[in-house]
Amino acid sequence: MAERYRIALAGNPNTGKSTLFNTLTGLKQHTGNWAGKTVDIKEGSFLFKGKSYSMIDLPGTYSLFTNSLDEESARNYIIFEKPDLTIVVLDATALERNMNLALQVMELTEKVIVCINLIDEAEKMGIKINEKILMRRLGVPVIKISARNKTGLPLLLDTIERVITGAIPCSPLKITYDDETEEKIHSLLPKVQRVFGDNVPARWLSLRLLDGDKKLLEELMQRHLKKEVSS
Repeated sequence: MAERYRIALAGNPNTGKSTLFNTLTGLKQHTGNWAGKTVDIKEGSFLFKGKSYSMIDLPGTYSLFTNSLDEESARNYIIFEKPDLTIVVLDATALERNMNLALQVMELTEKVIVCINLIDEAEKMGIKINEKILMRRLGVPVIKISARNKTGLPLLLDTIERVITGAIPCSPLKITYDDETEEKIHSLLPKVQRVFGDNVPARWLSLRLLDGDKKLLEELMQRHLKKEVSS
């Protein structure tokens, strides 16, 4: 049986994320719960260039700081399930507001595509977006589309295939914080790496610990203990 690659689809509410999901997966989708959570997550599939892809439509969220069950589910899927690729769908008419989520996702995983949707609406408003400049600054592919009109989808599909196979390398932008925060991150990193190894992005986890994210720490420790017991 051919390998099926997994793609997580993240984005703010009302960015057209689910429209993109429905366009790519059509009728080949189902809804279920993930990891015992009450939040429904849709999963669908599609074929491209002889390869099979499974796409997971994560709940629409404004951030991944787990202020809600939706945010926790989206974040945990990216961290613990480790999809082969994460696509962050942004609204072209509200790029600045949407970019925050993209930056957070890029702290969690290397293989990311930033997908700027509703480009047709942006053009009507006189908004011009230079995706090449964004690509250079973010360090990941940036694709402009209109999921509703299917504009840009062939390029998106081709980019998905090339990122997953490694033909397009990703080097996501990492935010540099103030000197005091960076010093604390630096001191935490070896401890985090010693306990969790490569299972969790060490820099990101160090930041979350500095923020006092107790819920995340509890989740991590539970998973770590389960792994220790099973091994």
